[in-house]
Amino acid sequence: MNAKLVFIAIGGNSLIKSKELRTVEDQLTAIRETVRHVADLIVQGYQVLISHGNGPQVGFIMRRSEVARRVTGLHLVPLVNVVADTQGSIGYQIQQSLNNELAGRNTAGQCVTVVTQVVVDRDDPGFKEPAKPVGEFFDAEQLADIRRDYPDWSLVEDAGRGFRRVVPSPEPREVVERPVIESLLNSGYHVVTVGGGGIPVIRTDEGLEGVDAVIDKDLASSLLANQLGAGLLIISTAVEQVALNFGKPDQTAIARMTVAEAEQYIAQRHFAPGSMLPKIQSALHFLKNGGQEVIITAPEFIKEAVTSGRGTHIVP
Repeated sequence: MNAKLVFIAIGGNSLIKSKELRTVEDQLTAIRETVRHVADLIVQGYQVLISHGNGPQVGFIMRRSEVARRVTGLHLVPLVNVVADTQGSIGYQIQQSLNNELAGRNTAGQCVTVVTQVVVDRDDPGFKEPAKPVGEFFDAEQLADIRRDYPDWSLVEDAGRGFRRVVPSPEPREVVERPVIESLLNSGYHVVTVGGGGIPVIRTDEGLEGVDAVIDKDLASSLLANQLGAGLLIISTAVEQVALNFGKPDQTAIARMTVAEAEQYIAQRHFAPGSMLPKIQSALHFLKNGGQEVIITAPEFIKEAVTSGRGTHIVP
């Protein structure tokens, strides 16, 4: 166990501040803000692994692709390639922003991005029951137009924030590039990896083959964090703390909970599927497999969460 190795999973939605701030330039601004808090940890002697969500970004690229096909006849981009595209584009912004931040502080260290494949089971039930939200939120008034224009889409309500498209989300089994990541860590690099949960691939007689899906990035992060011996997993999201009865008049923030308490809250259905639930499940997976602590909080509270207890802390 490496107590100074921290795995930080940045939510895709936390990089999109609002409906008015969702361009590539807006995302870069959000990332620059986030890495300042990551750099605060590096200054204190931590080495970081960073993963990122890609739900909104995947949705944007797929919609562009579908519009281009309808208007110009251009070919569609397969979902698996879209995941790879987001790994490159978001990873580029994170590594450049963090390296600039470290250089500006005269702090040693360099961040690199690894395009990462993650093996899934071809028979995973996630392929039959799409559940991973991607893309933007739609109001109820928009549903008729969306269903007319995109009849193949599966849409669900997402935590009371509107309707979103859902796609298959199989469980991560193996990180293909793990030896490369270990080598980079041993050489002192900070690493961006399993972006968007990793590029989903299956093993065939001919080798690896990409499949159309989006792996939950928090599950992939907890898997890799355990394998690499990280002591702390930080799941960065759009809220400061996890809450019971989220969005209701009796909403209650949680500062600390144990694995047993978290399992009780899950049984009581306090956490929304496709939103907070997979984050809690990922935290439990990490803790049950040797992790010491999980913190769930918004990017701007990362430093204070580690140093003075902000956010939600989940412990064995």
